[in-house]
Amino acid sequence: MKIDYENSIGPWLGKTSKILDYYLQESFNEHDLDLSKEQMVVLKKLHENDGLNQNELAFLTLRDKSSLARLLSKMEKKNYIIRKQHAEDKRINQVFLTGDGRMVFEKTRPVIKDLMDLMESNITAEEKQQFIKVIKKVQSNFTHKTASL
Repeated sequence: MKIDYENSIGPWLGKTSKILDYYLQESFNEHDLDLSKEQMVVLKKLHENDGLNQNELAFLTLRDKSSLARLLSKMEKKNYIIRKQHAEDKRINQVFLTGDGRMVFEKTRPVIKDLMDLMESNITAEEKQQFIKVIKKVQSNFTHKTASL
């Protein structure tokens, strides 16, 4: 069976994702932000909803529980987050931003904005909307497949 990789969405999405990850990390480094993309995603989720429990955070960040626990440990050592046991259920850990975590997240905003501007330069509003529509369809294809398993 012959596969036409050059005209398939997958390889282009993968390559673009790697390029985006590279430039994001480079931008963080240039701005002296001691942060990975994965840590930034956690900071963003907690900025939106501080005090999420670890299971919710794992689901929202598309990470398994053990890799999230390792990531959170690194973030605790940097004083970006703090974990506290839930008042009623000691088995549940809630995750909160610290002052340092909020400050680092705020410093990422202009970096992310610049990266988004670069990524979307030379792309019309119509092209952007069409691209988002197609990406949502791709995601939906996987969501429906997972639901049927």
